[in-house]
Order: sequence, then structure tokens, then C-alpha cells
Amino acid sequence: MSLYTTGELAKLCNVSVRTVQYYDTRNILKPSTLSEGGRRLYSEDDVKRMEIICFLREAGISLSSIEELIAGKEPEKVISILIEQQERVLQQELRERQAKLELLLQMKSELKKIKSFSIESIGDIAYMLENKKSLQKMHAFLVITGLPINIYQWFAIIYGITTGNWWPILGYILIGIPYGIGLSIYYFKQVIYICPECHRLFQPTFKEALFADHTSTLRKVTCTHCGHHGFCIETYRKEEK
Repeated sequence: MSLYTTGELAKLCNVSVRTVQYYDTRNILKPSTLSEGGRRLYSEDDVKRMEIICFLREAGISLSSIEELIAGKEPEKVISILIEQQERVLQQELRERQAKLELLLQMKSELKKIKSFSIESIGDIAYMLENKKSLQKMHAFLVITGLPINIYQWFAIIYGITTGNWWPILGYILIGIPYGIGLSIYYFKQVIYICPECHRLFQPTFKEALFADHTSTLRKVTCTHCGHHGFCIETYRKEEK
């Protein structure tokens, strides 16, 4: 049966000599025997045990848990449980890291749109991204609630063209337009704007916001704080706690 010195075991398992010695003091991996000169000697079984220990450490399992495992009965069952627990921990860490990566990529994308970069710009982007999902949900809500009116509008137009009867258009004017105005009022109460000049939050008048040029994330309005008139970042209004 082959026997290995501390250095040889360390080299086989790709760890340091100090690590092997430390595991000995922790009673995690004791040498099978000692040489006549008092040197630690490890067997093939010890090598396999060290490989298992290295595997568990690589999986993120603590030395304390490994120490209890070595000292206990039926270690294979305990190892299975430890691996499952560590899997859940790593899966959670993976989800959190993925979320952070997506946030960084979004910030990177938004920073490219900024002509004049400043520390305040990062704060603006962070606020916008924090409330991005809420804004998207509200956009979806407006599309869904406004769909019946849009369908009725096109029905009224097509019906009028094909039959010459334009009474459905009158119904759209009496119902659809007030409904659309109501949705717009609701929308502009839920959003707020970030000024690119003074970096403060503000809310323009309903009339200005309604008729202003805009994109999906920007609207050309006037800041109520510094008077800047231009495209400002549109974001969801965070609820005050």
C-alpha cells in the first residue's frame, strides 16, 4: 500500500502543506501512520478523503460542517443534505448576481445616452431604474384599459365609411374622449420627471405634459425648479413612506 508524505499529499490534491497540517490539527484529516522519524504518512484512503474535503470546500461548505461530518455517522447522507443546502444558497446568490448584472448593464446603457456625465447623473439613473418596473406595469395597465375604446373607435370609423351612418362616432366623442382624458390625468399623477440640469424631481402642469414632445422615457417639459426646458427623464412616482 502506497504512503504519502505531507508534501506529496498536498501536491496530489493541489493544496498547500500548511493546509494539510491545519486539517490535522482540526482532526479533519489525520495521518494513517508516522514514519520512524515522526513524519506524517497518508494512505490511499487518506488521499480520497482529502479529495472529498477539497470538493466540499470548493462547493462552499464550511470547515466546521466538514469537521462535524467527518466525526459523525453515515457521512454520505449528511454530505447529500449539505450539498442540497449549498445548492440552494448558490442558486440564490446566482439570482442576486444576475439581478446586479442586469442593473449594471441597464446603467451602462443609460449612461451612453447622457451627453454631460456627473455623479448626479448616476443618482438620476438609479432612481429611474428602481421604478422602471412600476412604470412598465402602469404602461401595460393603460394599454389594456384603453384597448376597448380603441377598438370602438376603429369600429365607428369603419362602420361610418361602409354605411354612411356616423352616429357611432358621436358615441366615441361622448365616451371615448372623456375616458382618454381621464386616463391621461391618472397617468400624469403617477409619473414624475427628473431634470437633467438641476437633477431634482418635479411635476409639470397637466396641459404641458399632455401636449409635449416625448419618447418612451423622455418628455420635453419645463423644470419647475431651475426653469430648464428640454427632454427630462420620465419615471414612476415613488410612494412616500
